[in-house]
Amino acid sequence: MAASIKSTNSRLSMAMERTGQWVFSQEFPADVVVEVGKATFSLHKFMLVAKSNYIRKLILESKEPDLTRIDLSEIPGGADIFEKAARFCYGVNFEITVHNVATLRSAAEYLEMTDTYCDNNLAGRTEDFLSQVALTSLSGAVVVLKSCEDLLPMAEDLKIVQRCVDVASSKACNEANYPSRSPPNWWTEELSILDIAFLEKIIAAMKSRGAKAFTVASAIITYAERSLRDLVRDHSGNGKKLSDPGDSEVRIRQRELLESIVALLPAERAAFPIKFLCCLLRTAIYLTAANRCKNELEKRVSVILEHVTVDDLLVLSFTYDGERLFDLESVRRIISGFVEKEKSVAVFNGGDFREVCSTAMQRVAKTVDAYLGEIATCGELSISKFNGIANLVPKGARKVDDDLYRAIDIYLKAHPNLDEIEREKVCSVMDPLKLSYEARVHASQNKRLPVQMVLHALYYDQLKLRSGTDDRNMQDAVTTRNQLQVDVSLAKENEALRSELIKMKMYISDIQKNQGTSTKGGSRKPTFFSSMSKTLGKLNPFKHGSKDTSNIDDCVDITKPRRRRFSIS
Repeated sequence: MAASIKSTNSRLSMAMERTGQWVFSQEFPADVVVEVGKATFSLHKFMLVAKSNYIRKLILESKEPDLTRIDLSEIPGGADIFEKAARFCYGVNFEITVHNVATLRSAAEYLEMTDTYCDNNLAGRTEDFLSQVALTSLSGAVVVLKSCEDLLPMAEDLKIVQRCVDVASSKACNEANYPSRSPPNWWTEELSILDIAFLEKIIAAMKSRGAKAFTVASAIITYAERSLRDLVRDHSGNGKKLSDPGDSEVRIRQRELLESIVALLPAERAAFPIKFLCCLLRTAIYLTAANRCKNELEKRVSVILEHVTVDDLLVLSFTYDGERLFDLESVRRIISGFVEKEKSVAVFNGGDFREVCSTAMQRVAKTVDAYLGEIATCGELSISKFNGIANLVPKGARKVDDDLYRAIDIYLKAHPNLDEIEREKVCSVMDPLKLSYEARVHASQNKRLPVQMVLHALYYDQLKLRSGTDDRNMQDAVTTRNQLQVDVSLAKENEALRSELIKMKMYISDIQKNQGTSTKGGSRKPTFFSSMSKTLGKLNPFKHGSKDTSNIDDCVDITKPRRRRFSIS
């Protein structure tokens, strides 16, 4: 700040010294002092009045008989520009450039130094320079437009802004279609020096000229990476630690700039690379941007999620120092939005989304599983958040659950204090019947897994051995699950049959007891059990033959029926 004040004072002193030299070179003494801020200029009234109608009216309308001091502190450009205007009044040469022409044109309008008051006045000189030099190239138009940021609204009233926008948009479209120099996108660097409001005008003009979405996107990407350099350009997710907490002025300005940039994005959501969108979204999360801004970025990422990589999702997940997780709600909404889109497409095509998953959905499933493996090491990642992201992917999208098993194993290793129930919750998102042979072997020896999960893996291997097929050629998971259901059904049938046989034995025992009682007590009315006994007697295979059973090796004990195939031993 001190250096800036010192530089300003130095320029003012030099300006006053140069003006003094002009005055001392004249034969007549100065008769008026012009004040411009802190600077003062001793000049001649007749020299100023000859070119400036504004100064003439001040002198004529003054109540003082002899006006000796004039305050022109509101002149555009301040003391530096007034010095050049005074030089023009005295006929002293000075340089007009693309950097000062807009300010000089505004100062000429303020001082009423137009051609209607005096031929070949300052306004006419600046207009000639604008049309013949400054606005003949993209770089010149952009520099002039940049200088207009401090000249509003006068620069707009004089049509300088609109003329610059028209030239810049036209030249940018031509360069995008027919590059004139290398690198081809050099024009985007030129536009990146502008204020966001002026860039918005140029983007709108380019769209009206039929510019393609990718052309507009390239300009926006370069602008965002330059204006939010520390926030957007770091794609790794492990950038430097930013020490600008709270809602400081810098952070508020960055937030407003980001929201303005997002508002400029063209309607074609696939026009931007996914890395850029992820970086913008992470910046929006960090700056606590408006929900409308974040939702727009999430929708754009969701549309092209099939092209996302694990690194892209990690950019969204971690803070700039890479030490802690952001809120994972954005990642959840992105994945959920993609799944809903695929579901709508499947239903529209007449398919069943639960059974048929597109290639894009399978690719996203692999990416999500790998992403879970990367964030599983974070201590603050809860089971509900881990399972919530895993369950977003339809089970049919995973042909094999090996990647998901790897993520679960990493999570269990990073959270060793989980009890049996919590470990079962973590493993509930995985289908053990969809593990490959190598994964099942690993799972059967994994002490971190709950016992139930290990038993599932062992039971599946037993089914494979009984079927006589090669363990390394895994059958379809649906067929295996059906076989499991059949075995469970057989086990239930065996248990029911065993119960029925025990009941039958009890009935027979009761019949025998009743027969003995009726023999001792004389003849009695035949009962239901006696009738049943006679009926069973007719079915006796030894009724007409020998009752000696000593020659039979295996006697079937009906109290212990033969067990069917449902043992897991």
